[in-house]
Amino acid sequence: MNLKNIKISPIDIEARKKVDMRPGDTVRVWTKVKEGEKTRTQAFEGMILAIKHGKENGGTFTVRKVIDEVGVERIFPLYSPVIDSIEVLKRAKVRRSKLYYIREKATKELKRHLKSELLGARKESNTDTKKAEVKE
Repeated sequence: MNLKNIKISPIDIEARKKVDMRPGDTVRVWTKVKEGEKTRTQAFEGMILAIKHGKENGGTFTVRKVIDEVGVERIFPLYSPVIDSIEVLKRAKVRRSKLYYIREKATKELKRHLKSELLGARKESNTDTKKAEVKE
């Protein structure tokens, strides 16, 4: 009996171990989605916030992206057969292993943006009423 021919997992474990990804990297994770009898691939692109348990069997990584001003996070098992491929798109220099502070940072930035839009709308409405008064 040849042990090298026995396949434990439907994925190439050695290829997944070689994927060089770190927290702060922007990645595109291609997942297989089953719809009825057909399967298609769907991309989830975002920043890696955390990698837990390294390259071990139970290793996971958390990816965060913002869709329509709402933060969405997904936790992917590293050796999941649902994952088709992982592409590293961009590298970032970070000094932390877990980037959970980005959640609050994004929230503060969004609030600041909405507040400036609200103030801008108020200023425009005030100038419109002043112009109307001057014309009369």
